[in-house]
Amino acid sequence: MKTRFILIQTSHAGNVGAAARAMKTMGFDDLVLVAPRWPNVLRKEETIQRASGALDVLERARIVATLDEALDGMSHLCATAMTPRDFGPPTRTPRQHFEMLLKNELQALGGRAIEADSAINPEPESGVAFLFGSERFGMANEDVYRCHVALSIPTNPGFGSLNLGAAVQVVAYEWRQALGGFAVQESAPQGERADAAQLAGMLAHWEQALAAIGFLDPAAPKKLMPRLNQLFNRAQLTQEEIHILRGVAKSMLQAARPSR
Repeated sequence: MKTRFILIQTSHAGNVGAAARAMKTMGFDDLVLVAPRWPNVLRKEETIQRASGALDVLERARIVATLDEALDGMSHLCATAMTPRDFGPPTRTPRQHFEMLLKNELQALGGRAIEADSAINPEPESGVAFLFGSERFGMANEDVYRCHVALSIPTNPGFGSLNLGAAVQVVAYEWRQALGGFAVQESAPQGERADAAQLAGMLAHWEQALAAIGFLDPAAPKKLMPRLNQLFNRAQLTQEEIHILRGVAKSMLQAARPSR
């Protein structure tokens, strides 16, 4: 499903860059600006700095004069509004609406949802557009009315105003999650797992070192070594970690030797 983010009459260049960065982090790159305050906003230094590496999104972005041009090819329109409109489309949270949109489980919601019912399941080749109004005034009523839903991000009732870039990030994240999301990357690749022989050798080394420093009594070892065996088995040690532990045992043995 094609996805487009549309910024209407944006007045701050930095927010355009922040929106581009927010989109790229979630894997989206179709950005359209409708009558921005600055005709050269895509090339302004503040825009480029706030994009922080998302220059490819800025390069693909388009500037158009009217909302009709920005909506070309889009069939499902999502307004973003902090407060519901009296005569507008139904207001839902992004997560709630995206679940309905993708799972085809919309139920009758009454009068104002009837028009949305016919568009809640776009054709496979259709597109979804997310519309964001200007920083100062938000979206105009006439623009909200033509949309199928007004997305409202749940916020602190006492302070619900989101920066434009932050709002784009939240909607982009929720939409990406609804589409399946990205796998969380491990911070570092895991080393090769130690085998049973390596673990047994390390334990024998530790038994020798613990006895040398007086922590283990060889005559009455009790269950110390079996418990350490269980501990290290649970840890699923890598070969690198085995080397570290054997280095610790070696240092204990050296420290236990009487000085000459």
